[in-house]
Amino acid sequence: MKKLFIYRWANSVFLLIALGCSPSSESDPPIVIEPEEVVVEETIRVMTYNIHHANPPSKTEVIDLEAIVHVIQQEDPDIIALQEVDANTERSGPGNQAEMIAELLGMNVFFGKAIDYDGGQYGVAVLSKFDLSEGKINRLPTKSGTNGEPRVLVTVKITTPKGNLLKIGSTHLDAQSQDANRILQIQEVVKIGQTQQLPFIIAGDFNAVPESEVVSVLDGYFKRTCRLCGFTSSAQNPVRAIDYIAFKHPENKFEIKNHRVINETYASDHFPIVSDINILK
Repeated sequence: MKKLFIYRWANSVFLLIALGCSPSSESDPPIVIEPEEVVVEETIRVMTYNIHHANPPSKTEVIDLEAIVHVIQQEDPDIIALQEVDANTERSGPGNQAEMIAELLGMNVFFGKAIDYDGGQYGVAVLSKFDLSEGKINRLPTKSGTNGEPRVLVTVKITTPKGNLLKIGSTHLDAQSQDANRILQIQEVVKIGQTQQLPFIIAGDFNAVPESEVVSVLDGYFKRTCRLCGFTSSAQNPVRAIDYIAFKHPENKFEIKNHRVINETYASDHFPIVSDINILK
């Protein structure tokens, strides 16, 4: 009786037809099927960073924008999603922090206000080395009676050097102990994602651990760049992962090259995360 043995090694599949446990004869050599070659057209580096309005937790009265810029420069991302960004507030001083960071890095920027705060504005932003257009502030829902702080998803269109068109989103979900608002908000984020015709990368502070219902809803549509996600909060006592990068490509042409948490404890109360994403040809 003939038996079929299948061996997999180094992404190749070898089919050996054998009699008993003996290898095939010379007249009947193994059939080797080479996998389809994957061609990477372009790699983009994406960072998400909750910057805590550039206030180092160890120095409560200090705004140290240069520390945030230094952290970003060390990683040299192409695209950055920022959260907890101040613009002309009393606590942080004059100027839009996202715009100031972008100027120091030589990047393009779109800022989205979530709320009026402390004489100015507070929100999220997307920065990009590449051309940026079609900036939009998408308001996210909160449940009546919860007194939840208004939240937004900022989306922009990016054109990469190779001519790839992408949608990029930055968000910061509700921080209350209960999931009620976060669930409503992530459902709205997914709904917005489903309307996008372009490949969509979303990044931010989701205030939800990987085992939560919130992340389960996220995973139902997007693919995160980490599965065993390193802790990102707090930077001074890291005990949970709540910051993520995720994506959806209509033709499945995104591939995760790597994902890492940047262990930087001074500049913010969150660790930034970085992922290199291959765009396949």
